[in-house]
Amino acid sequence: MGYATRPTVRSRKNIMQRRNSCGQVWVRLSGVTLATIASMAPLPQSFAEEFPRVATVKTPPADNRIIVRSVRNLVEEGHISQEKFDDELSKRGFDLFLRQVDPMKSYLLQPDVDEFRANETLLDDMLQKNNISFAYTVYLRFLERLNEVTPIIHELIDSPLDFNVEEYIESDAKEMKYAANLEELKDRWRKTIKLNFLSARADGDSDEKTREKLHKRYRTYYKTRSQTDVYELLEMYLTALTTSLDPHTTYMAPREKDNFDMHISLRLKGIGATLRPDDGSTIVEMIVPGGAADKDGRLKEGDEIVAVQQDDGSPAIETLDMKLDDVVSMIRGEAGTKVKLHVKPKMGGERQIYEITRAIIKLEDSAAQSEVLERGKKADGSPYRIGCIKLPSFYLDMEGARSNRQDYRRTSTDLEAILKKFNDSNVDAVVLDLSRNGGGSLPEAIAATGLFIEYGPVVQVKDSNGRTQTMNDDVRSITWRGPLIVKTSQLSASASEIFAGAIQDYERGLIVGDPKTHGKGTVQTLLDLAPALFGVGATKPLGALKLTIQQFYLPDGRSTQLEGVAADVILPSMTAEMDLSESDLDYALPMDSVKAQPHKDYSMVDSAIKQLLQQQSTARILANAEFEKLLGRIEAYRKQKEEKRIPLRESDYMARRKELRSEKEEEEQLDPKAERDKVFAANFYNEEVLNVAIDYINALQNANKLVTK
Repeated sequence: MGYATRPTVRSRKNIMQRRNSCGQVWVRLSGVTLATIASMAPLPQSFAEEFPRVATVKTPPADNRIIVRSVRNLVEEGHISQEKFDDELSKRGFDLFLRQVDPMKSYLLQPDVDEFRANETLLDDMLQKNNISFAYTVYLRFLERLNEVTPIIHELIDSPLDFNVEEYIESDAKEMKYAANLEELKDRWRKTIKLNFLSARADGDSDEKTREKLHKRYRTYYKTRSQTDVYELLEMYLTALTTSLDPHTTYMAPREKDNFDMHISLRLKGIGATLRPDDGSTIVEMIVPGGAADKDGRLKEGDEIVAVQQDDGSPAIETLDMKLDDVVSMIRGEAGTKVKLHVKPKMGGERQIYEITRAIIKLEDSAAQSEVLERGKKADGSPYRIGCIKLPSFYLDMEGARSNRQDYRRTSTDLEAILKKFNDSNVDAVVLDLSRNGGGSLPEAIAATGLFIEYGPVVQVKDSNGRTQTMNDDVRSITWRGPLIVKTSQLSASASEIFAGAIQDYERGLIVGDPKTHGKGTVQTLLDLAPALFGVGATKPLGALKLTIQQFYLPDGRSTQLEGVAADVILPSMTAEMDLSESDLDYALPMDSVKAQPHKDYSMVDSAIKQLLQQQSTARILANAEFEKLLGRIEAYRKQKEEKRIPLRESDYMARRKELRSEKEEEEQLDPKAERDKVFAANFYNEEVLNVAIDYINALQNANKLVTK
């Protein structure tokens, strides 16, 4: 989770000269489907011609060959491993692509895969010829199976199911084999539908309601996969090949690249809403506070957008059964332009037409937010004042920076302003929450670290030639001198690990949370393919390549790759048990180390303080009823993770579910909407973080190490 600048380069030498970039794990969270109305010109009325469906074309668009050649050359010339695509990478890419097309082995049959496997070691040779016909062969076969299997699924949903027979369904897709024939696949789907009914019954839903939901779910899935366009398929295929080198070298199709730019800059151009698909309909999921739709006031959460009309006199385009990305693209547009939304209100009534003027919207929910909480009592009877900061990413408005705007958005500026307010309001300690921070801008992570240290090395970066460069905080000042607590988890990755690791190496602050962070210690650059190939004036978007070019290391020389940053005080949590880390990803690069760089030690954390704070925290946790429940859920979750089969007899399933619903746990933990409107949520876990902060203040005071402003 992070980003990189977009040099327009054609050679490895030029790539290596761009050192102010940092990559990110681009995590796609399960259980949530949201599309943000983001920057990008609206699609023309004939968008189907611009984004043809895979199902309707016989040959890939001409520009696909250009994209393939560019991606292949840039990867082979610039990737940190300096590997060339060969038979081994071909085999890896083959497996990864099949996994992308049919992740649960629910549609393709073993004979299909056997037929495809004849090309298992030939994908590298095809790549050298800019040939992606194999992607079409596989996906068109997948669409054939989708057409065959979908009617069977709906038939099974309406068929009687026996919930008293003892049988099981496999839960590990990697261990699962493809069905040998259609009859075997039908039986697998029977078990899958049965599992869906059991899960719904456990949630208290009626079978009638479940049938309705399942019909809608699989109709939507069918429509979405049937409408896959040629650039989405190209992204799937090229990414399968590039991630055979490492998990973070990926190709982004033009639309995905625009979404990426919006995410990292915290700015979007549009109406300010998020949408979700619902059985072919487009539903408003959320109105972005302060956005154009919010200020207009008419569009509401839950409304259905039934048609979109541009402000050029062209007719409205109906959205029923349209892919969500296409609806989003029609609503997007430059600030100041208008779009007409034909809306069926959630509250009922006739179809309405809302004309909304698009605007630039700042995504405040993704920026640094703060609050001051008061807890406990000092010796003089006054409460401790803890300044809490939620930082979801290390963001940087790259467009604003390139334009030299004075007010462009960046993490370090926002953090500095917050810390100065904390100084003015006599805050005793700062808790910086990076527990959901997936990374972002490396320069901003360095600048943010500099707010807590006077100066010195923050990160070391090594390229594929083994050359190491040290990147310093050169600003000889410090904004916050007092106690610092950094809250982390396995979701803390990339740039957030650089920040936390540097703070730890300088003995400047305390790391609290999961046993370790994510473990992403590689650096990516983002190469915009059109300017790279045709110059700055190129207008046709060709997408971008996110390329791993370097590995980073902390001031003391250790890499965060795979091992992450270890917590000084460990708190039990569900995220620590999930397979979320870099080491859980396929083909992650190995961990190593470089020479340590000299730097100041602030001596605000030592082994004695860490041991004391862990003991005090553990004692509270063992006496806390909420943590006791959490520990029980964690133990049940561990057991369920080890299970290879799920029982489908209702009595057995309900007994299992009574212990824990592992899928629900993961969805709740990974839901990006969780705690969206809160800076530091009031819950037992965060209360313990605040308790640790108070213990830390007292420990520093007792050791005569407490620094005040």
